[in-house]
Amino acid sequence: MNGSVLSPVMACVVLLGTFGVLMAMRLPIAFALGLSCVPILVIEPRLDTVVLMSETFNAYNSFILLAVPFFLLTANLMNAGGTTDRLLRLSRAMVGHFPGGLAQINVLLSVFFAGISGSATADAASQSKIFLDAQKKEGYDDSFSVSITAVSAVLSNIFPPSILMVVWGGLLTVSIGGLFLAGIIPGLLVGLAQMATVHVYAKLRNYPTYKRATFKEFLKSLWVSIPALTTPGIIIGGKIFGWFTATESACIAVLYALVISFFVYRDLDLRGFYGALVDTGKLAGVALFCVGTASVFGWILAYYKIPEAVLAGVSTWNMGLTATGFFIVFVFLVAGTFLDSIPAIIICAPILEPLARHGGMDPIHFAMISIVSLAFGLVTPPYGITLSIACSVAGIRMREALWDTNIMLLPMLGVLMLLVIWPETVLFLPRLISPEFLK
Repeated sequence: MNGSVLSPVMACVVLLGTFGVLMAMRLPIAFALGLSCVPILVIEPRLDTVVLMSETFNAYNSFILLAVPFFLLTANLMNAGGTTDRLLRLSRAMVGHFPGGLAQINVLLSVFFAGISGSATADAASQSKIFLDAQKKEGYDDSFSVSITAVSAVLSNIFPPSILMVVWGGLLTVSIGGLFLAGIIPGLLVGLAQMATVHVYAKLRNYPTYKRATFKEFLKSLWVSIPALTTPGIIIGGKIFGWFTATESACIAVLYALVISFFVYRDLDLRGFYGALVDTGKLAGVALFCVGTASVFGWILAYYKIPEAVLAGVSTWNMGLTATGFFIVFVFLVAGTFLDSIPAIIICAPILEPLARHGGMDPIHFAMISIVSLAFGLVTPPYGITLSIACSVAGIRMREALWDTNIMLLPMLGVLMLLVIWPETVLFLPRLISPEFLK
C-alpha cells in the first residue's frame, strides 16, 4: 500500500506470526487476536495503537449484535425455569426406545435446545451436566458419552437462531431471516446423521434401550412442552415474516421465556433469575470480546489489502461453483481448528466473499457451508471448546475421546459435502418461503 512501511506480505507475516506465537503460549484467543495487532500499529507510522480501541468500539456499535446476549439469556432463563426437563421427557418419549436410548435423547434434546440457545458452548455445558454421569451409570463408555455430547452440541451453531448467523448477517449484510430458513434442513440432516451413528454404536456395543412410551405418555409430554417448543417459532417466524428484526425477536424471546418460566412452569425463582443473568454476562462477554479483537485483526488485513491479494491469486485457478465451495470448506475447517467461530467468521468471511461471488455462489449458500464447516472446529483440537467442556465434566483427557469423536464427525462430513455439491439442500426453504432473501 502506498505510503506504508510494511508491504502486504510483510504485514501478513508479522500479524500471523505474532498471532501464532501467542497461540503457542496458550494465550486466550481473544487476547491473542488483539495483541497480535499491536506490532503492526507500532511499526506503521500512519497508524496508531488507538486504532485497537477505536475499531473494537466500532465493532460493538452494532444493533444486530445486541441479539447475542438476548439469545443467550433466553436459553439460560428457560434452562433455569424447567424447560430443559420438559424437553428431556419429550425426547425420551420420542426416541428413548431406539438403540442407545439415552444417547439418542442426548442428540434430540440438542436439536430442541438449538432452537432456543444459538450457542454451542451453552449447549455443551448444560448437556454435559445432564447426560455424562447418567450415561456412565447405564454402561456407556466414557469416550462415547463425551463424544456424542460434544458433537451434538454443535447443532446450536447450525440450527436457527444461531449466533453465528446473526454475526454473519451483520458482517456481510446477508438476510438473517434467510439464514434462519437455510439452517433448518442442514441442521436436521446433521441431527439424523448423529442419531444414525448412535444406532450403529449401540448395536455394536449393546448399549441399553428404554421401554417404548405409550401414545398417551407421548401426548402428555408433548402438551407440557408446547410452551417451550413455541420459542423457536417466535424467534424464527417473527424474523422471517418481517414482524421484527433479529434483535427485537431476541428481546421478545426473553420476555416470553420469563413468562413461561415464572408463570407457566413456575420453576424459576429470583435466585435462578440472578444466576441466568450472571451466566449470560459471562458467555456474552467472552463472545463479544472475540468480536471486538477479531474486528481489529480484520481491519488491518483490509488496510493492507491482503484479501484482494489472496483473491487475485486464487481467482487464477478458475474454479467452478463446486470447487469454490470445497475450497471455502477447507479454509473454514482449518480456521475453525485454531479459532473460535466468531473470530474465524470476522477474519475469513470478508476475504472469501468475493471469491464466492466470483464462483457464482449464493451468499446464503456461502454462509451455510462456512458455518457448518466451523462446527467441526468446536470438537477438534487444539481449539475444540465443546469437546474440552465435555471432557472436563467427565474427568477424562481430550485424547481419550478423539477416536470416537472423529468417527462421529465422518457422517457430518458427508452432510457437509452434500451441502456443497447440492446447493438446493440449503436454498430450498428460503426459495420456497421467502425468495426475496436470495440474491
